[in-house]
This record gives sequence, structure tokens and C-alpha cells, in this order.
Amino acid sequence: MTADLTAFGHPPHVTAALMMRGIFQEARSRLTAATGAQEGPMNPMPTSRPGEAPVAEADLLRWATAGSVDDGKSTLVGRLLHDSKSVLADQLEAVARASSGEGPDLALLTDGLRAEREQGITIDVAYRYFATPRRRFVLADTPGHVQYTRNMVTGASTATLTVILVDARKGVVEQTRRHAAVAALLRVPHVVLAVNKMDLVGHEQSVFAAVAGEFTRLAAGLGIPEVTAIPISALAGDNVVEPSPRMAWYGGPTVLAHLENVPVTEEAAGAPARFPVQYVIRSGGTRLYAGQLAAGELRAGDRVTVLPSGRTTTVTGVDVLGAPAESLCSPQSGALRLADDLDVSRGDLIVPAAAPPEVSRDVEAAVCHLHERPLRPGDHVLLKHTTRTVRAVVRRIAGAGRLELNEIGQVALRTAERLAFDRYEDSRRTGSFVLIDPADGATLTAGMVGATVPGTPDAAP
Repeated sequence: MTADLTAFGHPPHVTAALMMRGIFQEARSRLTAATGAQEGPMNPMPTSRPGEAPVAEADLLRWATAGSVDDGKSTLVGRLLHDSKSVLADQLEAVARASSGEGPDLALLTDGLRAEREQGITIDVAYRYFATPRRRFVLADTPGHVQYTRNMVTGASTATLTVILVDARKGVVEQTRRHAAVAALLRVPHVVLAVNKMDLVGHEQSVFAAVAGEFTRLAAGLGIPEVTAIPISALAGDNVVEPSPRMAWYGGPTVLAHLENVPVTEEAAGAPARFPVQYVIRSGGTRLYAGQLAAGELRAGDRVTVLPSGRTTTVTGVDVLGAPAESLCSPQSGALRLADDLDVSRGDLIVPAAAPPEVSRDVEAAVCHLHERPLRPGDHVLLKHTTRTVRAVVRRIAGAGRLELNEIGQVALRTAERLAFDRYEDSRRTGSFVLIDPADGATLTAGMVGATVPGTPDAAP
């Protein structure tokens, strides 16, 4: 089955970010061209309040925004940064100078491209880093225009939470359905419905209830497990950082309060360990295998299997930051020492001997096509899965038999070498991949192993 986003309401575009979850440690921050500022950290690290854990020790939440054009995503992000004191004074002054109205246009804090400012829309994914005494955040502010829906998938692919904005006057529109489908396909654990512009509907509870009810029914049909609805006015700051006295009927959390308290879980509790090898380190007469643990936990003494070779050995030591450690827990990076001198190289996967993933040359997946060049059966591609890249051929595309830009569908692939992979529903890291053009290195398509397109008869409920 294939689906055009403009008709079916489902996503395109997942870049290599789909498999880079947790790897980048510094979020990029690009200020507006009008500010004249250079790329770099957007705000200083705040200090802790009495009785709270230091920010350096706080957990990290990766989240993304989504919504239709003019629903107020950039304004919400700007308001959140401004009211949480996460904007430097000189940056705020520069934005104020670039604003055309009486006050600073907070959307300019994220709409950094000249074309974005001229058109009044977000085009590129803007990554922002900020922190509160309770938690650190990496935010992906994504476009709302249908032409850039694929960019929304880029941001949501690494997110634990997605905030989908809806204009209270318009309710759930076609683009809202697309973004909900993206969240469902990528299995984002937490979805927030922010019903924006409540000031333009008189802060009426009935309007909020109608929009929240319609979206909740949509989410249930797509298999989204959790939706938190919050009535806000991003322009006025109502229920963004501080509770709104104009909506006393609402007793739930503000946007920031929810972001600070929502559970952060990379994978399901008790998930088996998955350690993609990135690099082999020679230290004296020994070898260490370095990488980032994608799931689970590994300790010295654990019996493990190296895939795809299938050789079994024992972990004799774990190093974290160059020093011995008791264990390695996802998503930590570290190095493993093994009891036996095995042939282990970049791209191999070290897993518990008692809980290995499937190893095969055949892959069935739901994919999002990212490139202007169509994907057709018979195409020869490179398949990148965790740290391993292998040659592959597209054997079958369900439905129309080809995928155009902004389409998703079900495909069958055959790889030149065996791969060890999980189902995407079990692991977003080891269940995802991207297809690359071997001629120019362009990212063509991204896929979720064993997943199905939301809304199809064989999709998970």
C-alpha cells in the first residue's frame, strides 16, 4: 500500500536522525539572521533551586513541535524560552529590533532563515537546547506547511514527546491528521495536544473540549497510547509556563510543567541489551569495543553473542569515560572487553546470548520516502542500520509499486549480508534504518522494521 500525504494524511521524511537517537550531545542553535549572532548554545545553564537536583544531573527530554501553518508553533517555542528565562538579554534585544510590532516577535527566536521570516512560516527544523532546574531539553521546532511535512518526521524521529498545536478556531484539520499519523508511525511515546489561540475564542471551555475530544478519537484510531490536552495562548503566555487566570476551569499542568514531569524512557523497561560496535580500540595487548548502548544494560560477566557471526563470549570488563565501571546502561557510551579474541568490527552487534534479535537478509518494513527520485522495485541501494551499512535491493513495494516524495508504504528488501534487527515497536534504535543512494550518498528512504502504515488493515491497533 502507498499513500500520498496530501490525500491520505500520513508522513514522509525521516533522515539519518532516525538512527542517531541520543548520539548528538550538543543541540544546534541558529538565531535569526537579523540578530547577527553566530551558531552556538542558546542559553546558559540555570542554577538549581534549593532541594532540586543540579541540572547537570537532570535527565534529558527530546521533544518536537508540530502543527499546521499559522497555528503558532514558533510563537509557542519563543514564549516558552522567554518565560522560562532561557533567552540571553542581547538575543532578546536583537529580536525586538527585528520585530515589526510593538513588542518582540517571539517567533523570530526560532524562525532563523530569511525565507522563513519573509513568508512567516517555518521551513527548516530548528533545534534548540534549554534547561530548567528540573530537566534538560532538546527541542526540534518543525515546519507546519504540507510541503515540509517530511521535516516534521526528522524532528519526531528522535523525540520522546511531540507537541501538536491546533488553532482553537479551526480545530483538527488535515495537517493535524498527518502529524498525528507521523507520531503514530514513529511510535512517539507521549503526545501533547496544545489547543492554541484560546484568547481568540473567549477562553471558552466548550471549544477546548470539542477540539480535544475530536483529536483524542483520532489518536485512538491511530494507536497513539497517550494524549495530554492543554488549552493555551502562546501569544499571551497563558498555560505555557504559568497557569492562566483566564482559564480557571482548566486544572491540568502548563506546557512547561508537563515537559518537566513526563516520564523519560528510551526503551521499554527490561529491554534486552543492544550494543552496536562503532570503533575498535587497541590498548596495549588488549582490544576494546566502543559504541553507544542502544538498549538495556551490560555488566562484566554477562554472556553475549556477537552478530551477525553468532560467536558467543563473555564480557570481562566495562569502561565508561576511560575508567572501569560496574555496568553500561542505555543510552550511555562506553567500551566493552571480551574474554575471547573474536573477529569483531564496526557494524557488529553485541547482544545477550539469551535474547538475540532476528538475523536475516530479508527485511519487511514501513518506509517514508524522502527524495525527489522515486523508489522502485529493483533499485539497488545502501541500507544503513545502526553502525552497519550493507548493499541491498528493493524487491517489492506494495500497492502502486513505487514511492514518490511525500509518500509512505510497505516494502520488502533483500540485503547482501545478514543483518541483526529488532521490530521497530520493540526498539526504535535497532528497528530503524535508512536507504542511501550508492551513487551520490543522498538519503532516499527511511524505514521501520516490521511496522505497518497507520490506518491500514494490518496496522497495530
